[in-house]
Amino acid sequence: MKKLVFLVAFVICANVSMAQTKVGDVTLPNQVTLSGEDMSLNGAGMREKLWFDLYVGGLYVTNKSKNADVLINSDNSMAIKLHITDSKVTQEKMVKAVNEGFVNSSHGKATKAQISKFIGFFNEEIVEGTIFDIVYVGGKTTVYRNGKEKGSVVGLEFKKALYAIWLGNEPADDDLKEGMLGK
Repeated sequence: MKKLVFLVAFVICANVSMAQTKVGDVTLPNQVTLSGEDMSLNGAGMREKLWFDLYVGGLYVTNKSKNADVLINSDNSMAIKLHITDSKVTQEKMVKAVNEGFVNSSHGKATKAQISKFIGFFNEEIVEGTIFDIVYVGGKTTVYRNGKEKGSVVGLEFKKALYAIWLGNEPADDDLKEGMLGK
């Protein structure tokens, strides 16, 4: 009987651990529901600068792909989860990085008004442990901070430019891009 109980407990624990992906000290769920859409983890990785681990990024999609261009240009629901792991990621540095990302983005077109509105969603102090969900559903990109909706920007072209920050030809971090693509 003890062996049976142990076996059942082992199977349950194995299934729970398989339902998550660990990157550094962060555990990401393999399945999420964001803005009413069920999505699967396409891949995840760590954003590093110099020798600092700044945040874990996970890409959630409704249709998995290892092709960055397919994902960037897709009008399907998808999300990027950013889990801040270092206090060096501040509100000011996040805004600067997003602005640089849009400059380097090789896909889509984001207007100055759209970029300004998006950056406004990062108007609070960012601390270690903060989680951002950047969710594209139904033609609009919505930002959530620790589960609370901050606002939305409408447009597929904006989404293309935004997602190219992580998945484009000049990504924020090459290793993070590869991780998000599941490579």
